Amino acid sequence: MSASKPRLDVDATRERLLALGCGYAAEQLGHLLSEAVRGEVPPHAFLDRLLAAELSGREERRVKTSLKVSNLPVGQTLENFDFAFQPAIERSRIDTLATCAWVRDGETVLLQGPPGVGKSHLCVGLGVKAVQLGFSVQYFRFDELMTALRADAGMPPARLKRRKYMSTALLLVDELGFEPMTRQEASLFFRLVSYRYGRGAMLITTNKSIRDWTELLAGDEVLAAAILDRLLHRAHVLNIKGRSYRLRDLEDALKLAHA
Repeated sequence: MSASKPRLDVDATRERLLALGCGYAAEQLGHLLSEAVRGEVPPHAFLDRLLAAELSGREERRVKTSLKVSNLPVGQTLENFDFAFQPAIERSRIDTLATCAWVRDGETVLLQGPPGVGKSHLCVGLGVKAVQLGFSVQYFRFDELMTALRADAGMPPARLKRRKYMSTALLLVDELGFEPMTRQEASLFFRLVSYRYGRGAMLITTNKSIRDWTELLAGDEVLAAAILDRLLHRAHVLNIKGRSYRLRDLEDALKLAHA
């Protein structure tokens, strides 16, 4: 009979890993070491697997923390978006945006269309993708953003530029256009757009077409032109036309109830 292999005592190694802050590697040490012994894995390959476990754990924690800080709604991703129901959306354009090159370059994405066609879902999905790729992201519904802008209206520029809506790599503004802005609100929005122009990317969803923005911005043609000039420079504009997902779901529920 062949001699049994000696029992592996990994407690000291695990303690050293924990002391170095490698908690994920410490958690996987016993399992990976047992696999390495059974499979006669070379030492360098075992070390690579151990380091990969640590890196994977850290990345998962980073994404989880960043998503929480970003205020992004949970559950809406590009992977679960129903492109088949909305053929007006070019999948190739969304796939290109999902690379987030536009975020790195500080550009703008404008998603236009009537309520219920999937603008918010795409907004959130692209935000999630940006977080996964390492960008800082902050999500606001427009009314939430305007509340923050009004509260910070008198803040000195040095402090204002540290606010999340100013400093984040990607600012997501959802549901712009349901209520027209006052003159003060339009001016605050202009200050935001002007500061972020060339410094950080923005994604805006709106139910208003570009020609209606003057009315949206307190009827100020000069201000509307100044804002659109900055937003549309190097912008990606998607006009989404189609049926409402919410109406579809309601129709399906009514059919089921009738049946």
